[in-house]
Amino acid sequence: MNRAIRWAAPLALAVVLAVTLAHPAAMAQTGAPEGGASAPQAAASAPAASAPAPSASAASAPAASASAASAPAEAAAPAVPPGQGTEYTEKGADTCLSCHDSESDSAGFSTAAIFKTRHAQRGDPHAPFGKGNLQCEACHGPGARHATKGSNKKSTINSFKPTSFLTVQQRNQPCLGCHQDSVRNAWHVGAHDRNQLGCTSCHKLHSERDAVREKTAQADVCYACHKQERADFQKTSAHPVRFGLMTCSACHNAHGSSSTAMLAKSTVNQTCYSCHAEKRGPLLWEHAPVVEDCTLCHSPHGSVRRALLNKSPPLLCQQCHSQAGHPPVARTPSGLPSVAGGGGAGAVYMVAGSCTNCHTQVHGSNHPSGAKLLR
Repeated sequence: MNRAIRWAAPLALAVVLAVTLAHPAAMAQTGAPEGGASAPQAAASAPAASAPAPSASAASAPAASASAASAPAEAAAPAVPPGQGTEYTEKGADTCLSCHDSESDSAGFSTAAIFKTRHAQRGDPHAPFGKGNLQCEACHGPGARHATKGSNKKSTINSFKPTSFLTVQQRNQPCLGCHQDSVRNAWHVGAHDRNQLGCTSCHKLHSERDAVREKTAQADVCYACHKQERADFQKTSAHPVRFGLMTCSACHNAHGSSSTAMLAKSTVNQTCYSCHAEKRGPLLWEHAPVVEDCTLCHSPHGSVRRALLNKSPPLLCQQCHSQAGHPPVARTPSGLPSVAGGGGAGAVYMVAGSCTNCHTQVHGSNHPSGAKLLR
C-alpha cells in the first residue's frame, strides 16, 4: 500500500507537465499555477483543454447559411389573395385554353363546346366573343389572379357552380347584365330567385344544345325539382308534355312573373286562352266559373278524370249547383237508374256524361235560347 502511494505522486506530476507542455493556452485559461496542480484538478481540466477553440470563420458559418436560406423566401412571389380581383388576362381565351383543354373535359362538360353556341359568335357585337369583347372573362370575370401560378383556382374565378365562393346573386349577375328584356325583367320577383336558384341550375352554357331550350327535353330539366308535376303529367288526362308536343314554358315564365305560379300571361284564363281561344268569348250566355278561373273545374297538369276535371260530374257541378228540384242527385246506389238486380230511382241522365248529357255548352252559349247552356 505504501509503495502505491509513493508511486502515485510522481505519476500525477508527470501527467500535468505533459499537458502543460502540449496546451499552454488551455492551462492559462484554467488559471493553474506554474508550479503544477493536484491530480484531480488536472484530470478535470484535461477534457476541456483538449477541445480546440472555434475559429472566427467557423462561428460566422451559421449566420451565412441563415442569410442564404432567407434569400429564396424574400425572392418568392407573395401569396395570391382570394377573390377575383380586377385585372384581366393579357391573351383572353388563349390564356384559359392553355389549361382548360380537351384533357380537362369530363363526360358532361366540354370547354370547346362554347364555340358552338351563340355566345361565341364573332359577328355578334353583343356576344362575349364578339369583336373587342372580353371572351371567357365577360362571363367568368377578371381572370388574371386565377391564371397566376400558385393561386387558389376555386376562390379566384366565377365558376357558376353551387360550390362557388360567390353568392347566387353574384353568380347570376353576368347573365342578368346582358339578358335584360321583357321576358326576364321580373326575375327578382319570381319563385326561382326567392329559392336561390342560379341561371346555371337550369341552363348549360358549354353545350351545343341547351336542354332547357329544347322542346322535347325541357320538361326533364323542370322535373328535377317539380316532382309532383312529373307525376301529374303521367295521368290519363293531361296536356301532351310527356310526348314532347308542349313545353312547361308554354304556360310558365321561368324567369319570373308577377302573376300566380309565374304564368306567362297575367291571369290563368289569359294563359289558357292562348291555346283555347274558342273559350274566350264574349258569349251571350256565360258560365260564371269559366269567366272567373279555369282551374275551378280543371287541373292543368293532369287528372285521372276526363278533360282534366277536378271531380267527376255531377259531384263537380254540385259544388255550386244544388240538387234540390233537379232529377239528378249525387252518384250513389240510390241515385243511379234502376237496373235488374239493384239500383235506385235516379234519372238515366246520371250515366255517361252526367250533367253534360244535357248541358252541353258548359263554357257558355251564343244561342238565343241558351240560358241553361243546353244549346
